[in-house]
Amino acid sequence: MNVFESIRRSAKLCLFAAMTAVTLPAAAQVIPQPQTIIPAAPQLAASSWILMDANSGRILAEHNSDERLAPASLTKLMTAYLVERELDRDTIKLDDLVNVSENAWRTGGSKMFIEVGNQIPVEELLHGIIIVSGNDASVAMAEHLAGGEAPFADLMNQHAARLGMENTHFENATGLPSDNHYSAAHDLARLSRHIINDYPEHYAIYSQRHFSYGGIDQPNRNRLLWRDPSVDGLKTGWTDAAGYCLVSSAERDSMRLISVVMGTNSDEARAQETQKLLSYGFRFYETMKLYERGAVLETPRVWGGDINELRVGVNEEVYMTLPRNRNEELRARLNLHTDLQAPIAVGDDVGTLEVYLGEEMVGERPLVALENVEEGGLFKRLFDQVQRFFSGLISKFTD
Repeated sequence: MNVFESIRRSAKLCLFAAMTAVTLPAAAQVIPQPQTIIPAAPQLAASSWILMDANSGRILAEHNSDERLAPASLTKLMTAYLVERELDRDTIKLDDLVNVSENAWRTGGSKMFIEVGNQIPVEELLHGIIIVSGNDASVAMAEHLAGGEAPFADLMNQHAARLGMENTHFENATGLPSDNHYSAAHDLARLSRHIINDYPEHYAIYSQRHFSYGGIDQPNRNRLLWRDPSVDGLKTGWTDAAGYCLVSSAERDSMRLISVVMGTNSDEARAQETQKLLSYGFRFYETMKLYERGAVLETPRVWGGDINELRVGVNEEVYMTLPRNRNEELRARLNLHTDLQAPIAVGDDVGTLEVYLGEEMVGERPLVALENVEEGGLFKRLFDQVQRFFSGLISKFTD
């Protein structure tokens, strides 16, 4: 093959790599079935609600989900999340002892019943926060982590901003009523998704039905933990201002859903309305894993590097949630940046992955470099410059 033929072939490969369809995994290649008819989402007797897939993040149903409402003890999802985060960072340990202040002991509302002057392990307090919604345990942990409830609330707000909780502001660690303390169903679903996916080693606590401390046994107030074996979390809440609220999560056949229901009129109502949402989601939708983290999706040409081709893929697992029996309509497209030039580092953005259901784009993820490409030697860089120049000329004639 002469030099001109080599350059012409390289140009064609470059053009093909710039935009190409990608075959989806074998799991998506199935025999077409009759299409599922999706009814309207159920309307609930609640102020606000949302149903989200925990893996893909797709919202399946919502109503007033960005409305700022009193979150009551759903606040403790953030309190627990920050404890779990510090455990993951190894700045605290489960067996660290926490001093119980008079301030924590005096906090009203639901209690774990810790006593002033006692030293309680972090692990016990975390259980008390999640399972029995202990306000005293929440304040004790806030004081332990930040020196007081006010600075802890500042941490809560900083992390709410980091997680994209745009309609949330915390003033305390408990959810006790305060004029400028609010959140929204969408924000709480987003936070719950992080609780489930970021720190799975602690998630089993949310499914525990009882917690005993100091000879006092208390039940988890999430009724669905007794009624639905697929439900394994997350948190209840109630105040006069908030009404009865419930954040739940359930998993069936590797599909995990998160529901948030706010502002119902009874303990029983929040359970029933949540069950309606979960049943709707599992009945009419399915979630598929399309690509594993690090999957190589393309090997485009790189100019001026010590190698000629770059392995390109995704840096996180790619899930898509779609109506049941429509997975045969899925297709993917890679939009790669043209003229990739060395040096390139692992993780550098090199394009986007677009996933379509029929003609509708239902997902988009960044494409990244899966390996480093160093600059080639002087001769290699000069040769690539010449080859690149002629490739550009040829591409103009072949457009």
